[in-house]
Amino acid sequence: MEEEYSNIYNNLIKLTRNKLLYQKLDKIDTFSDRLFVFLLHFAFFLKNYKTNKNKSKLQKIYDFNFKQIELSIREIGYGDVSINKQMKLYVNLFHFIIEKVEIWDSINIQSKYEFFNKYLKSTKNTNYLVNYFEKYRTFLTKTTLNYFSNDIIEPKV
Repeated sequence: MEEEYSNIYNNLIKLTRNKLLYQKLDKIDTFSDRLFVFLLHFAFFLKNYKTNKNKSKLQKIYDFNFKQIELSIREIGYGDVSINKQMKLYVNLFHFIIEKVEIWDSINIQSKYEFFNKYLKSTKNTNYLVNYFEKYRTFLTKTTLNYFSNDIIEPKV
């Protein structure tokens, strides 16, 4: 089971490491920017696959992913007190992202641009990100949860 969750996490990381996401924004690829993009991928992922039959599995994936984020923060060198503070901030940010993702279909394009501008602190090419995540949402609807858990994928989003 752990390998299955690890594959899902690694697939989301692979999507997050897409260099074009950062080049188009003309940004330095920082940990906080990557984490924001990871949380966005994860939020769309959860929204797409949430069903009553997947609820328990998605909770385990959620727990595994946040455990991995905590391990990453530890590797950077934060202390225990700082890690707890950072994790609280990241979990709160994630829940805010989930709220936005839940209403994504109903918000206008300008609100989507503003969302990316606010959290990535960039106004350059945010239309690329909006288009990217629209393609990612479509990609998710055409794939199964098992697709992400079997092996590391090569998505074309």
